[in-house]
Formats: sequence, structure tokens, C-alpha cells
Amino acid sequence: MIDIRCETLLDYPAIAEVNKLAFGQENEAKLVDKIRCSDRYIPELSLVAEIGNVVVGHILFSYIDLVNEEKLQVIGLAPLAVHPQFQRQGIGSSLVEAGLKIADVTGEAIVIVLGHPHFYIRFGFQSSVIYGIESPFP
Repeated sequence: MIDIRCETLLDYPAIAEVNKLAFGQENEAKLVDKIRCSDRYIPELSLVAEIGNVVVGHILFSYIDLVNEEKLQVIGLAPLAVHPQFQRQGIGSSLVEAGLKIADVTGEAIVIVLGHPHFYIRFGFQSSVIYGIESPFP
């Protein structure tokens, strides 16, 4: 059974390890650390998935800016990581659903994700091109 809850300080090493294993590099683990140390961090939207008290997944939603003539603070979903041995079991989907539910309850109007369209479309995400939003990344 999967248990999803907010991260705690004691989870930080396990979260870093899950991100390293899931992405095959340290970039995402470093990103999580940088966001935690910033004013963009939302503690109630940094969630872990546990199986038998072992962290097997992590998702982080944080504040980002949508910039045009004005700056609008919205939520960005990144990263989402599941330990390779536990992928394709619905853990990532459960983390996304739990995070989106919390964002909705707290009144966040917009969530943006840079990710695989085939995965995220099932949660209601649409291509940013529809809204005239361009990514700052290639």
C-alpha cells in the first residue's frame, strides 16, 4: 500500500536518492535542495510516497513566475521522481493527483509542468502553446 504525505527533514536523504536514481544524475536532487532554500518552496506541496516506511517517490510543486507585461506567480510541478524499481505501478500518478488536490484546496489557479505530454494529459494538463506560453528552456 502506498502512503503519500508531506516530506519531513528526515526524508531529505531518501528524496535525494530517489531523484538521483530516477533521473540517473544529481541535477534534480540539487534542484530540490535549491528550491527548499528559496522563497519559492511550498512545504505542503513537497510530497513523498512510501511503501512500508520506505520513500519510493517524491513530487515537488513550487512557485514560478509567468512573465509577460506583468508577472503572475503560479505553481510549477518539478521534479516528479519514482525509484526505478517502483516505476509503472501508479506511484507517480498518485503523487500528481495528491499534489493537484492540495493545490486546488489551497486555491492555486494554475499549475505548469515541463514534462512528457502523454503522461500529464491524463491529469488535465494541456499544451502551453494553446495559451501562448513559451518555455524558457529549449
